[in-house]
Amino acid sequence: MEKHIVKIKSIQNVTHDVLQIVTTKPENYHFSPGQATEISINKPSWDSKRNPFTFTCLPENDYLEFTIKTYPSHNGFTNELLKLKKDDELIVHDVFGYISYKGEGIFIAGGAGVTPFISIFRHLKSKDEIGNNKLIFANKTKDDIILEDDFKKLLGSNFINILSDEKIDGYANGFITENFIKTHKKATDEFFYLCGPPPMMEAIEKQLQTLNVKKELIIKEKM
Repeated sequence: MEKHIVKIKSIQNVTHDVLQIVTTKPENYHFSPGQATEISINKPSWDSKRNPFTFTCLPENDYLEFTIKTYPSHNGFTNELLKLKKDDELIVHDVFGYISYKGEGIFIAGGAGVTPFISIFRHLKSKDEIGNNKLIFANKTKDDIILEDDFKKLLGSNFINILSDEKIDGYANGFITENFIKTHKKATDEFFYLCGPPPMMEAIEKQLQTLNVKKELIIKEKM
């Protein structure tokens, strides 16, 4: 089982409750865009606790980057991350994950579920292969949108936001429905990439089945 100690190079907030942590990268440590690892904090009583987080950097970068939603009120792992600073250490473990790019399609994310797609879109951009991929991103409020400016630059009008708790011009309001997906669905053979809270993903998968999307065109993390 892989286990590597890495040092924090930078740590900053990218939204009110999302941290971006950049660390050193172990030698010969490889992952594909969309994959994740388990992270521990290299401190007594925390070094045995492991939580899964997605890589948001590119595989060829000489550092690792994680974009992590925190829950300060829970007094748990992510709350402990908020106390970290430059030169503190994390432990990264084996690489895992089933979400990988298969071809053009619609990416549907809820909240922090967008993180596997960050590396995938950055990778496509680096190869000039963004194409007509779309991202439907569901959040409660505008302030919850992770890397909004980055996605606007990457995807332009193919970056589609929907907010459940706010009504703002230029942003859809409500929840992702079958009709909402149908509005943005163009081809019969496009892939659908899903990542977010399990109840939301289950509901969307049922909607896709109703829209006659073939099972093999639905890419999601295996539970």
